[in-house]
Amino acid sequence: MKALLLYPKFPQSFWSYDRFMEIAGLKAVIPPLGIITVAALLPSDWEIRFYDRNVSLENEADWQWCDLVILSAMLVQKPDFHALIQKAVRLGKKVAVGGPYPTSVPQDALDSGANYLILDEGELTVPLFLDAIAQGQPKGIFRSAEKPDVTISPMPRFDLLQRDAYLMMAIQFSRGCPFNCEFCDIISLYGRKPRTKEPSQTLAELQTLYDLGWRGSLFIVDDNFIGNQRNVKRFLRELIPWVKAHNYPFTFITEASVNLAEDDEMLQLMGEAGFYAVFLGIETPDQDSLQVTRKQQNTRQPLVEACHKINQAGLLIYAGFILGFDGERPGAGERIQAFVEQTNIPQPMLGILQALPNTALWTRLEKEERLLTGIGVGEVGDQNTLMNFVPTRPMTEIAQEYINGLWQMYEPQNYLRRCFQQCLNIKLPTTQRQTMQFSPGKGIQLVAQLIWLQGWQRQEIRGQFWQQLWQIITQKPQVLNMYLGLCAAGEHFWEYRQLATERISEQLRSNAIAVNPVQPTKIAVMVD
Repeated sequence: MKALLLYPKFPQSFWSYDRFMEIAGLKAVIPPLGIITVAALLPSDWEIRFYDRNVSLENEADWQWCDLVILSAMLVQKPDFHALIQKAVRLGKKVAVGGPYPTSVPQDALDSGANYLILDEGELTVPLFLDAIAQGQPKGIFRSAEKPDVTISPMPRFDLLQRDAYLMMAIQFSRGCPFNCEFCDIISLYGRKPRTKEPSQTLAELQTLYDLGWRGSLFIVDDNFIGNQRNVKRFLRELIPWVKAHNYPFTFITEASVNLAEDDEMLQLMGEAGFYAVFLGIETPDQDSLQVTRKQQNTRQPLVEACHKINQAGLLIYAGFILGFDGERPGAGERIQAFVEQTNIPQPMLGILQALPNTALWTRLEKEERLLTGIGVGEVGDQNTLMNFVPTRPMTEIAQEYINGLWQMYEPQNYLRRCFQQCLNIKLPTTQRQTMQFSPGKGIQLVAQLIWLQGWQRQEIRGQFWQQLWQIITQKPQVLNMYLGLCAAGEHFWEYRQLATERISEQLRSNAIAVNPVQPTKIAVMVD
């Protein structure tokens, strides 16, 4: 079998870092770990060609060559995903699809013409697909109610990647999350019991990347890295001597729940292992909204104190925030802005709440007949979108707070000040040599571009840039790479806030938004 594996394009979004990629001479932030793991599950006698379309495009000869096209996609990749299915159908090629988007909304892929749906987790469903192919079945949907033991997951095909095109490499240690946030689809996709790989298994993946020549930052893509705290600590205790023996070739970033701040031992181990940053799902400083969305883990200690403690452990904080929870009081956007100023989180990801398919939120809103069609991320495949349900306060009010918040938080002087203060707040472990790593060639290009753009062209921040840079160099040179990377990312966010404003404004106009909010008293009864 000749299989063409394609990873669809991402639209310009908060996480695409488009301008940053251009400045640094890169193509994408991280590689698609899922589809290169699927590649490792395919028979050894199959011929494989792989393209991450965010890095390089396949050509017509590849389409003519293949017998089968395999796609994996997230919801945000929706437009290119469907375009690729439809092209394969026109060319008479069989199409197999998988990943979070087809798993959540299988009918979309079927409607576009996909022949095989390899849903849920590939360790269990790819073998079912291969059996069907061997038996000559022309189509099929392959699912598994069970969750695989990820210790059987194969080594991803890192060799298929154009590694020098990425900002970071990626590995996965665990799947699943123990919490029960109403809006989150991770628990519906991967379950509430975190399953982990063996430490030796993960170290073998790191060794493979090391042997392939990778040096630099590495994203552990777990949706909640500390979901299984006992096993994570086992891994970290073996990771620490490995990075020491290899002269600290990687620095790590991951995602975790805010209760990380409650575990001093975990924070210490992460610092010793070379973790430099963590993404936290803070969502909102409003305690009542956290209760409504079942995010109790964020209510156990003051969130500002938790962030300060994580900084003190040597970790830069990235964080997500959401507007539009049921019963949310006016001014939620301003309260998020105030929280960001208190904590100096450089890159707050502000979003408008979406009801994703198969989440508890979706199920509740469907029963309440509050879901809207033709609007939301599920329709347009883009995160810059209005909510897809009737909220408890005017949608225009929520949209305005979103635009105002994004615009103010990413005003260039505000942004650079937070980057500077966050870097100064971080207390680095004595074992940590450098926070964020770039390859030498890419690093030189990035610094040269940054000095030209912010040190010369942008007059409104030119003086601030040089003053803060000098203080970082003289006071805390260990965070220099981190600081420069954050500054360069500003070029992306200053474009992105304009794009987001235009997209939301256009949706308000085109949808002629006049949705009456649901009465909060009625919602309170429904939630109870």
